Amino acid sequence: MTDSEIQLTEEHPEATLEQTVRGIVRKGLQPVPTKEAISLRIDRDVLEWFKAQGPGYQTRMNAVLKAYRDASL
Repeated sequence: MTDSEIQLTEEHPEATLEQTVRGIVRKGLQPVPTKEAISLRIDRDVLEWFKAQGPGYQTRMNAVLKAYRDASL
């Protein structure tokens, strides 16, 4: 199949750069650090705001916490 034959739809949009990078095999690289499941109390309005941004809200929350950590160094 050529690129011109690919039909993009709302259900099957073009892959983002982030999705493409996730699909690359990590041969020879250090393993990605594992994440740990925790229980955390978050204000309802904050949680609703992150969820309203769409799928991946927990990953975005983690990124915000990492940015705060890095800014605090």
